[in-house]
Amino acid sequence: MADAPTTLTLTLDSGGDVVIKLRPDVAPGHVERITTLARQGFYDGVKFHRVIPGFMAQGGCPKGTGTGGSDLPDLKAEFNDVPHVRGVCSMARTSAPHSANSQFFICFDDARFLDRQYTVWGEVTSGMEHVDALPKGEPPREPGKIIKATVA
Repeated sequence: MADAPTTLTLTLDSGGDVVIKLRPDVAPGHVERITTLARQGFYDGVKFHRVIPGFMAQGGCPKGTGTGGSDLPDLKAEFNDVPHVRGVCSMARTSAPHSANSQFFICFDDARFLDRQYTVWGEVTSGMEHVDALPKGEPPREPGKIIKATVA
């Protein structure tokens, strides 16, 4: 008998646990990257450097400025049909489609204008109130940060 499929989750401790259901079914390469970096401790201590009310919270830059990424090569886009709505996690990138690396964002609200232009890789299943509570700004004066990122 085959093993039942397991649901992979990413938990971001940011003053409370934000649990994200990973979606390897729609973005296998991006999920692999996020889980690899989380397991290496890459996201631990990283700030949410861009938090725009009604839009999204962005983090994952090791410099805390939005100008950096990991040492791994950029990812090939895996644009999919998962809508950018509240709680959806998607990869940030430059204007080049295949430039996502380590930065990601979590949508506060409907952002359907991003659909099929950014790679959705997960959905918050609990703890969205902790995302809502992040200090706002570009960058925030006292940015929120990921204390620890864990994969289960």
